[in-house]
Amino acid sequence: MALNILHGLYFEEFVVGDKASSTTRTITESDIVAFAGISGDYNELHTSETFASNGLFGKRIAHGLLGLSVASGLAFQMGFIIGTADAFRSLEWEFTLPIYIGDTVHLEAEVVETKAFPRLGNGRVVFRVVLLNQNAKVTQRGTWTMLVRSKTRG
Repeated sequence: MALNILHGLYFEEFVVGDKASSTTRTITESDIVAFAGISGDYNELHTSETFASNGLFGKRIAHGLLGLSVASGLAFQMGFIIGTADAFRSLEWEFTLPIYIGDTVHLEAEVVETKAFPRLGNGRVVFRVVLLNQNAKVTQRGTWTMLVRSKTRG
């Protein structure tokens, strides 16, 4: 008996202008503590309430790269690259607002460019990506470029 395996979209199925939104995810203190441990970034802006309360943001904030990592996970959970992404090629990213403990974020992505690479059996898909908080404020944004498998390669 064969299992049905979910696959993402093939290169040819991406159309400039297509948009998608993710589910939401609340950023917790545990997320920040775990990320500090994994990354080794124990900056007091993230790990000390006393230090952070005297700083620019008035309280602890999530690591910017934690926000980017959560954005990547939300994109994966949307399913459109499962089994068809050949490579994450590049990104341009901007951190526009802090993410606080308790903020709930979601991702919005739009296809802004495609280019086929028939010789490689894939194509480049460029996404405009924004990570928004519960108040619909953009916390992070940028473009992600991926190589996505072509249908002809299967």
